[in-house]
Amino acid sequence: MAGKGGAGKTTFCATAARLLGRAGRRVVAIDGDTNPNLHAAVGLAAPAGEFASLPVDLVSRRLDGPALKVPAAEVLDRYGVRGPDGVVVMRMGAAGHADEGCLCSAHAVVSALLADLGAEPGLVTVLDLEASPEHLSRGTARHADVLALMAEPYYRSLEAVRLQARLAAETSIGRVAVVANKCRRPAEADAIAEFCQRHGLELAGVIGWSDAALDADAASVPVLDYPGAEPMAEAVAAAVVRLLDLDDPLPVPRPAAEAGARA
Repeated sequence: MAGKGGAGKTTFCATAARLLGRAGRRVVAIDGDTNPNLHAAVGLAAPAGEFASLPVDLVSRRLDGPALKVPAAEVLDRYGVRGPDGVVVMRMGAAGHADEGCLCSAHAVVSALLADLGAEPGLVTVLDLEASPEHLSRGTARHADVLALMAEPYYRSLEAVRLQARLAAETSIGRVAVVANKCRRPAEADAIAEFCQRHGLELAGVIGWSDAALDADAASVPVLDYPGAEPMAEAVAAAVVRLLDLDDPLPVPRPAAEAGARA
């Protein structure tokens, strides 16, 4: 999942991962943002600093790209943290100090891990990317089956989608789709649909504006656990079904009414 900063990528990825996990799927959610927040959106309460990030020495350089030195299962066991609904959360490496240089190796680790996880039968990997086209220029997402671009109904967000869709077309990523988010009125969803049609892009889902999602974030409660956010969760579920070509819908749980008050 990629797109402009603040478009809702992390919330979508966390909600999608947990819906899939609750439906019985094996799910790995990778935080590919150097400013990590996916753990909190999934529902892991510990600060991000308490989770070990993926070391840059996990890969070796080869003519056909980076490759893991150890089996992917070992990487999951050592660096994955199990969250709600069985979702395993992992973090890309990030700069620990100023003037450390580029993060090329950190991106290479995620790319190699994504390739090996893709060979695991029945496993769904959700990769939350940062708000930059860097993951495309560095090939971080080259092994993705589908690149979902999050679009808000305004010009700068749509321009970010257009740029990243163009770059993705130059990679081995087989499919690019758009998910519209934060649509307050039908006209906003229609505008994104028209944009997709004009640029030859698939529209995989439309998510309406949700005050409850903002309240959930303010309360540090995942959308899936916050009463009143069910319409957003249902829209995410519908988009995931289309993105993964699933045969059956993903059921959305109904949080206990007092959950928001406890938070």
